[in-house]
Amino acid sequence: MTEASVQDRTATPEAELIARLRAGDERAFEALVERHYPTMLAVARHYVSSRAVAEEVVQEAWLGVLKGIDGFEGRSSLKTWILRILVNTARTRGAREARSVPFASLAPEDDEPAVDPERFRAANDPFPGHWRAYPGNWQRLPEEALGERETLDVVLATIHQLQGPQRIVVAMRDIQGCSSEEVCAALDVSEGNQRVLLHRARARVRQALEDYLS
Repeated sequence: MTEASVQDRTATPEAELIARLRAGDERAFEALVERHYPTMLAVARHYVSSRAVAEEVVQEAWLGVLKGIDGFEGRSSLKTWILRILVNTARTRGAREARSVPFASLAPEDDEPAVDPERFRAANDPFPGHWRAYPGNWQRLPEEALGERETLDVVLATIHQLQGPQRIVVAMRDIQGCSSEEVCAALDVSEGNQRVLLHRARARVRQALEDYLS
């Protein structure tokens, strides 16, 4: 058995996919587009002014993938690499529309509370810093309430109103299912920064849901 045949048999599915892409396999590329297009479109939509422009951004990103696949070194997953191309393309297009600033320059607002301070007991209280009233337990709510279209609309509307960094991070993590590593790599932010942005975004969504469901 030759060394090449041994490598072929031990290649990972992703390595095999990359080899097919480099060989110009159209079916492999079509499958890749089908798999990642929805996530790419959703992320691009947060950087630009309309869905039509976001679709153009995604198309441009895929051209970048095709042009750069031969130079892909595998330092990250293929998905992370594709998302990084997409985000860079979307940032450039968004900057042209005067709607974006470099994501990495947006540090968390350390003086901005994730939850209204009025919900906690004051310093002169016997239990300072504790909740005045604990957040509602969503698990006790009827399953139908959480599944109603109106409830989903509240979540999506709240996310849409978040500040840019928070909106993008929570959309990638909780809507598109990206891992923290993928978000950090794609957006070029630290794990700590990503964690703070996600926490604050989730806190605001939770507050909106509490207000709606109560």
